[in-house]
Amino acid sequence: MKQKEITLNIQPDLDELIDEVGEQHAMTNIKTPLRDDAFELDDETKIELIEKHFHQIMEIMGLDLSDESLKGTPRRVAKMYIKELFSGLNPQNMPALTLFTNDYKYGEMLVERNIKFHSNCEHHFVPIVGHAHVAYVSTGKVIGLSKLHRIVNYYARRPQVQERMTIQVGNALKEALQTEDVAVILDADHMCVSSRGVGDQSSSTVTAFYSGVFQKDAKKEEFLKMIRIKD
Repeated sequence: MKQKEITLNIQPDLDELIDEVGEQHAMTNIKTPLRDDAFELDDETKIELIEKHFHQIMEIMGLDLSDESLKGTPRRVAKMYIKELFSGLNPQNMPALTLFTNDYKYGEMLVERNIKFHSNCEHHFVPIVGHAHVAYVSTGKVIGLSKLHRIVNYYARRPQVQERMTIQVGNALKEALQTEDVAVILDADHMCVSSRGVGDQSSSTVTAFYSGVFQKDAKKEEFLKMIRIKD
C-alpha cells in the first residue's frame, strides 16, 4: 500500500511574524539597515517624494487636505523627516570632530550626564525620548563637551533600536577619542510601549556599553555613582 504523503505547513503567518518582531523590538543588525543606493537621491527630491506619498496617506485616512490647517502638513512632515528627525541617516551629517591634546594631563574619567536625545522606534516610527550618560578616560586626546552631545544626537536622529544606538554611540566615541576606555548608558521612554501596545506609562528602558577599563567592576561602579550624584 502506497503511503500517503502529508505536507505540514509550519511557515508562521507573515502578519504574526511582523508583529512579533515589532513587539519584541528586535535588533537584526548593529549597523542601521540602509540600501546601497540610499543617498543617490538628493534631499530635495526625497522631500518631494515623501510629500507626495504622505499626502496620499492622509487622503486614505479621510482627512480633508483642502483645510488650511492640513494643506501644508505633507510638506512639513517630509522636511522634518529629511532635515531633522532622520538627518542622522546621512553620513555627511556626522559632526566634525577636532581632537585636542590633553595638555593638563587629566587622567580620570570625564562624565557627561543627562544628554537629552529624541529618536524614533524603527518598528513603529513613534518617538523614543531619553537621556544619555557617557564617559571616557583620555589616553592623550580630548574633544569639546558639545561634541559628545552631537555624537549622541547624530545616532539618535534615525529610525532606531535602543540597543543598537547604545553600541553605535560607544563605538563612535572609541574611534573619535582614540581610546578603548568608554562607557555609555541610555535611559529612554518608548512611545511604542506607552502610547500603544501594552500602554505602560511608567517604565523606561536602560541599555549600557562598557569598554576598556569600564569593564572592571570598580570603574563601572565609579561611573554609575557619578551619574547619580545629583540624585
